[in-house]
Amino acid sequence: MVCHLRDVPVAATGATSINVSHLGVQYRTVEALRDVSFAVKSGRLTGIIGPNGAGKSTLMKAMLGLIPAAAGSVLYNERPLMEQRELVAYVPQRSQIDWTYPATVWDAVMMGRVKKTGWFRRFSNVSRRVAADAIERVGMSAYRDRPIGQLSGGQQQRVFLARAIAQQAEIFCFDEPFAGIDQKTQSIIFDIFHELADANKTVLVVNHDLGESITHFDDLILLNTDLIASGSRQEVLSQENLYRAYGGKVAFFAA
Repeated sequence: MVCHLRDVPVAATGATSINVSHLGVQYRTVEALRDVSFAVKSGRLTGIIGPNGAGKSTLMKAMLGLIPAAAGSVLYNERPLMEQRELVAYVPQRSQIDWTYPATVWDAVMMGRVKKTGWFRRFSNVSRRVAADAIERVGMSAYRDRPIGQLSGGQQQRVFLARAIAQQAEIFCFDEPFAGIDQKTQSIIFDIFHELADANKTVLVVNHDLGESITHFDDLILLNTDLIASGSRQEVLSQENLYRAYGGKVAFFAA
């Protein structure tokens, strides 16, 4: 029987936040992010949006300490987030993953249990059950023994979503999970994102699409090197903010 995420007990009833303060990132002489400050609340689905080259992926990586910040701080429960990476499940863009690595779907999802188990230790029955439930939740049980390199783009994205679920993290960060996937996979991913948010998890997603999918997000961070706006979807998606971020007139799904 699959344990759905909304059935998982929530440890804390109040919302916790990731607090980003005056974050800056510089690549040699290029300023990629400049004095960016905002908060990401648990229990809500938060999207990072902006034009190409705005610094969306850079922001996520800098928050997690995967690239160095030139200035600022990122705190979770008043402690540096990069010192609490065991609480984080991070899924990079598919283009950054080596799909020729000889791993099956099962192998890839079980990698999400390594932090809980420890290196060079046998996986427990609990870990195996968690992984099997995660694979079933994303609809990939029939592909359990399939090499990940033989999967379609949407199937690959579902596998790494399952791995993130298996980590049982507090913070979930996804970098452009909807790029090049089918509608069925997009629906599955959004369903799980909402379940994670319902379970009071922190869910942060880099998203490049201003179409109908934007309506799934509770909060948005609009970026173009500088922070343009952050807050509820309705607050952020004003014509003024979009003009400042994208320039000119931008079409977006306003419902």
